[in-house]
Amino acid sequence: MSPSTRDGNTWRWSINIKVSADVFSKFPAYRRGIIIAHDIINGDSPDELVASLRDAEKVLCQQLTPDAILLHPCIASWREAYRSLGIKPSEFRPSIEALVRRVLKKDPLPAISKVVDLGNLVSIQNLVPIGAHAINHLTADMDLRLATGDEIFEPFGTDLVEHPNDGEIIFVEGNTVLTRRWTWRQSKHTLILPETTAVEFNVDALPPVTDEEVERICDDIAALVKKYCGGRISCGILSIDNPVIKLVD
Repeated sequence: MSPSTRDGNTWRWSINIKVSADVFSKFPAYRRGIIIAHDIINGDSPDELVASLRDAEKVLCQQLTPDAILLHPCIASWREAYRSLGIKPSEFRPSIEALVRRVLKKDPLPAISKVVDLGNLVSIQNLVPIGAHAINHLTADMDLRLATGDEIFEPFGTDLVEHPNDGEIIFVEGNTVLTRRWTWRQSKHTLILPETTAVEFNVDALPPVTDEEVERICDDIAALVKKYCGGRISCGILSIDNPVIKLVD
Protein backbone atom coordinates (compact mmCIF):
# COMPACT_ATOMS: atom_id res chain seq x y z
CA MET A 1 0.00 0.00 0.00
CA SER A 2 1.44 3.39 -0.94
CA PRO A 3 0.35 7.00 -0.36
CA SER A 4 -2.25 7.86 -3.01
CA THR A 5 -5.77 9.21 -3.02
CA ARG A 6 -8.79 7.03 -3.45
CA ASP A 7 -10.02 9.04 -6.45
CA GLY A 8 -6.73 8.66 -8.34
CA ASN A 9 -5.67 12.29 -8.05
CA THR A 10 -2.41 13.31 -6.43
CA TRP A 11 -2.60 15.20 -3.16
CA ARG A 12 0.23 17.12 -1.57
CA TRP A 13 1.59 17.10 1.96
CA SER A 14 4.93 18.25 3.28
CA ILE A 15 5.48 16.08 6.36
CA ASN A 16 7.20 12.72 6.71
CA ILE A 17 5.77 10.07 9.02
CA LYS A 18 8.30 7.54 10.25
CA VAL A 19 9.17 4.85 12.77
CA SER A 20 12.74 4.87 14.07
CA ALA A 21 15.18 2.00 13.65
CA ASP A 22 15.43 1.79 17.46
CA VAL A 23 11.75 0.87 17.69
CA PHE A 24 12.07 -1.76 14.97
CA SER A 25 15.21 -3.18 16.60
CA LYS A 26 13.08 -3.97 19.65
CA PHE A 27 9.96 -5.02 17.74
CA PRO A 28 10.90 -6.07 14.20
CA ALA A 29 7.43 -7.44 13.41
CA TYR A 30 5.66 -4.20 14.39
CA ARG A 31 3.63 -2.39 11.72
CA ARG A 32 1.85 0.95 11.83
CA GLY A 33 -0.95 1.61 9.40
CA ILE A 34 -1.36 5.26 8.45
CA ILE A 35 -4.50 6.95 7.16
CA ILE A 36 -4.38 10.64 6.27
CA ALA A 37 -7.58 12.57 5.52
CA HIS A 38 -7.79 16.20 4.39
CA ASP A 39 -10.82 18.45 3.85
CA ILE A 40 -13.03 16.35 6.10
CA ILE A 41 -16.18 17.50 7.89
CA ASN A 42 -16.16 16.27 11.48
CA GLY A 43 -18.85 17.07 14.05
CA ASP A 44 -21.45 14.96 15.81
CA SER A 45 -21.88 11.36 14.70
CA PRO A 46 -25.10 10.48 12.88
CA ASP A 47 -27.43 7.94 14.47
CA GLU A 48 -26.22 5.27 12.02
CA LEU A 49 -22.60 5.53 13.17
CA VAL A 50 -23.55 5.55 16.86
CA ALA A 51 -25.75 2.48 16.28
CA SER A 52 -22.81 0.69 14.63
CA LEU A 53 -20.68 1.48 17.67
CA ARG A 54 -23.33 0.11 20.03
CA ASP A 55 -23.66 -3.04 17.91
CA ALA A 56 -19.90 -3.57 18.01
CA GLU A 57 -19.93 -3.20 21.80
CA LYS A 58 -22.63 -5.87 22.06
CA VAL A 59 -20.69 -8.25 19.82
CA LEU A 60 -17.52 -7.77 21.87
CA CYS A 61 -19.40 -8.49 25.11
CA GLN A 62 -20.68 -11.73 23.55
CA GLN A 63 -17.22 -12.78 22.38
CA LEU A 64 -15.07 -11.86 25.38
CA THR A 65 -15.49 -11.87 29.15
CA PRO A 66 -13.61 -9.74 31.69
CA ASP A 67 -11.85 -12.84 33.00
CA ALA A 68 -10.53 -13.68 29.53
CA ILE A 69 -9.18 -10.23 28.57
CA LEU A 70 -5.57 -11.02 29.42
CA LEU A 71 -5.70 -14.30 27.50
CA HIS A 72 -6.72 -12.76 24.20
CA PRO A 73 -3.63 -12.84 21.92
CA CYS A 74 -4.20 -9.32 20.57
CA ILE A 75 -4.15 -7.90 24.11
CA ALA A 76 -1.55 -10.28 25.52
CA SER A 77 0.92 -9.20 22.83
CA TRP A 78 0.68 -5.55 23.90
CA ARG A 79 1.03 -6.38 27.58
CA GLU A 80 4.15 -8.43 26.83
CA ALA A 81 5.57 -5.59 24.71
CA TYR A 82 4.99 -3.14 27.56
CA ARG A 83 6.65 -5.48 30.07
CA SER A 84 9.66 -5.83 27.78
CA LEU A 85 10.01 -2.04 27.90
CA GLY A 86 9.91 -1.98 31.69
CA ILE A 87 6.31 -0.66 31.74
CA LYS A 88 3.85 -2.32 34.11
CA PRO A 89 0.76 -2.96 31.96
CA SER A 90 -1.42 -3.11 35.07
CA GLU A 91 -0.37 0.47 35.86
CA PHE A 92 -0.18 1.87 32.32
CA ARG A 93 -2.63 -0.17 30.29
CA PRO A 94 -2.21 -0.34 26.52
CA SER A 95 -5.04 1.67 24.97
CA ILE A 96 -6.76 -1.34 23.43
CA GLU A 97 -6.91 -3.12 26.78
CA ALA A 98 -8.31 -0.02 28.49
CA LEU A 99 -10.92 0.37 25.75
CA VAL A 100 -11.98 -3.28 25.91
CA ARG A 101 -12.23 -3.24 29.70
CA ARG A 102 -14.55 -0.25 29.53
CA VAL A 103 -16.79 -1.92 26.96
CA LEU A 104 -16.95 -5.17 28.95
CA LYS A 105 -18.14 -3.21 31.99
CA LYS A 106 -21.23 -2.44 29.86
CA ASP A 107 -20.18 1.22 29.95
CA PRO A 108 -21.17 2.57 26.50
CA LEU A 109 -18.42 4.55 24.84
CA PRO A 110 -19.40 8.21 24.58
CA ALA A 111 -20.35 9.50 21.15
CA ILE A 112 -17.74 12.26 20.80
CA SER A 113 -17.45 13.04 17.09
CA LYS A 114 -17.45 11.24 13.78
CA VAL A 115 -13.65 10.87 13.65
CA VAL A 116 -13.31 9.63 17.24
CA ASP A 117 -16.32 7.33 17.08
CA LEU A 118 -15.36 5.60 13.84
CA GLY A 119 -11.87 5.04 15.22
CA ASN A 120 -13.31 3.44 18.36
CA LEU A 121 -15.67 1.36 16.24
CA VAL A 122 -12.91 -0.17 14.13
CA SER A 123 -10.67 -0.59 17.18
CA ILE A 124 -13.13 -2.75 19.13
CA GLN A 125 -14.12 -4.65 15.99
CA ASN A 126 -10.50 -5.71 15.41
CA LEU A 127 -8.91 -5.40 18.90
CA VAL A 128 -6.08 -3.17 17.70
CA PRO A 129 -5.00 0.22 19.07
CA ILE A 130 -6.15 3.05 16.81
CA GLY A 131 -5.23 6.66 17.48
CA ALA A 132 -6.34 9.81 15.68
CA HIS A 133 -4.53 13.15 15.56
CA ALA A 134 -5.65 16.51 14.23
CA ILE A 135 -2.91 17.66 11.83
CA ASN A 136 -4.24 20.99 10.54
CA HIS A 137 -1.57 22.93 12.42
CA LEU A 138 1.43 20.55 12.30
CA THR A 139 4.65 21.80 10.72
CA ALA A 140 7.29 19.17 11.63
CA ASP A 141 7.80 15.48 10.89
CA MET A 142 5.83 12.94 12.92
CA ASP A 143 8.05 10.24 14.42
CA LEU A 144 7.54 7.16 16.53
CA ARG A 145 10.85 6.93 18.39
CA LEU A 146 12.58 6.52 21.72
CA ALA A 147 12.41 9.51 24.05
CA THR A 148 15.41 11.43 25.31
CA GLY A 149 13.40 12.74 28.27
CA ASP A 150 13.57 16.36 27.10
CA GLU A 151 10.38 16.27 25.06
CA ILE A 152 7.20 18.09 26.16
CA PHE A 153 3.90 16.34 26.79
CA GLU A 154 0.67 18.15 27.73
CA PRO A 155 -2.18 15.76 28.62
CA PHE A 156 -5.60 17.00 27.60
CA GLY A 157 -7.82 18.02 30.48
CA THR A 158 -4.95 19.59 32.44
CA ASP A 159 -2.46 22.45 32.22
CA LEU A 160 0.39 20.24 33.41
CA VAL A 161 3.54 19.74 31.37
CA GLU A 162 5.25 16.34 31.58
CA HIS A 163 8.42 14.85 30.18
CA PRO A 164 8.57 11.25 29.01
CA ASN A 165 11.01 8.79 30.50
CA ASP A 166 14.33 8.34 28.76
CA GLY A 167 13.94 5.45 26.32
CA GLU A 168 10.15 5.46 26.37
CA ILE A 169 8.47 4.92 22.99
CA ILE A 170 6.74 8.15 22.02
CA PHE A 171 4.98 9.60 18.97
CA VAL A 172 6.12 13.16 18.39
CA GLU A 173 5.92 16.19 16.17
CA GLY A 174 9.41 17.60 16.50
CA ASN A 175 9.94 17.78 20.27
CA THR A 176 6.23 17.79 21.15
CA VAL A 177 4.86 14.46 22.35
CA LEU A 178 1.60 13.38 20.72
CA THR A 179 1.35 9.98 22.46
CA ARG A 180 3.20 8.63 25.49
CA ARG A 181 4.13 4.99 26.11
CA TRP A 182 3.48 4.00 22.49
CA THR A 183 -0.31 3.73 22.64
CA TRP A 184 -1.07 4.75 26.22
CA ARG A 185 -2.16 8.41 26.31
CA GLN A 186 -2.51 11.19 23.76
CA SER A 187 -1.81 14.89 24.23
CA LYS A 188 -4.08 17.88 23.74
CA HIS A 189 -1.72 19.15 21.02
CA THR A 190 -3.50 17.06 18.37
CA LEU A 191 -6.88 16.69 20.06
CA ILE A 192 -9.69 15.98 17.59
CA LEU A 193 -12.21 18.84 17.68
CA PRO A 194 -15.54 19.35 15.88
CA GLU A 195 -13.81 21.84 13.57
CA THR A 196 -10.91 19.50 12.69
CA THR A 197 -10.52 19.29 8.91
CA ALA A 198 -7.36 17.16 8.60
CA VAL A 199 -6.59 14.01 10.57
CA GLU A 200 -3.99 11.25 10.81
CA PHE A 201 -4.99 7.79 12.07
CA ASN A 202 -2.51 5.23 13.43
CA VAL A 203 -3.30 1.51 13.35
CA ASP A 204 -0.77 -0.23 15.61
CA ALA A 205 -0.17 -3.92 15.01
CA LEU A 206 1.89 -6.59 16.70
CA PRO A 207 1.63 -10.32 15.92
CA PRO A 208 -0.72 -12.16 15.67
CA VAL A 209 -2.20 -9.32 13.56
CA THR A 210 -1.08 -9.89 9.96
CA ASP A 211 -0.05 -7.49 7.21
CA GLU A 212 -3.26 -8.32 5.35
CA GLU A 213 -5.31 -7.47 8.42
CA VAL A 214 -3.54 -4.14 8.87
CA GLU A 215 -4.25 -3.23 5.26
CA ARG A 216 -7.90 -4.24 5.59
CA ILE A 217 -8.30 -2.23 8.79
CA CYS A 218 -6.79 0.83 7.09
CA ASP A 219 -9.20 0.36 4.18
CA ASP A 220 -12.12 0.07 6.62
CA ILE A 221 -11.18 3.33 8.32
CA ALA A 222 -10.70 5.07 4.98
CA ALA A 223 -14.14 3.91 3.81
CA LEU A 224 -15.82 5.12 7.01
CA VAL A 225 -14.07 8.49 6.84
CA LYS A 226 -15.15 8.87 3.22
CA LYS A 227 -18.72 7.90 4.08
CA TYR A 228 -19.20 10.09 7.13
CA CYS A 229 -16.62 12.88 6.75
CA GLY A 230 -15.79 13.14 3.05
CA GLY A 231 -12.40 14.53 2.15
CA ARG A 232 -9.27 13.29 0.37
CA ILE A 233 -7.79 10.13 1.83
CA SER A 234 -4.41 8.36 1.61
CA CYS A 235 -3.16 5.16 3.26
CA GLY A 236 0.21 3.53 3.87
CA ILE A 237 1.88 0.98 6.14
CA LEU A 238 5.11 1.56 8.04
CA SER A 239 7.26 -1.52 8.66
CA ILE A 240 10.88 -2.47 9.18
CA ASP A 241 11.22 -2.59 5.38
CA ASN A 242 9.29 0.66 4.86
CA PRO A 243 10.00 2.90 7.88
CA VAL A 244 9.10 6.24 6.28
CA ILE A 245 6.10 7.52 4.39
CA LYS A 246 7.33 10.60 2.56
CA LEU A 247 4.51 12.98 1.81
CA VAL A 248 5.91 16.08 0.15
CA ASP A 249 4.76 19.01 -2.01
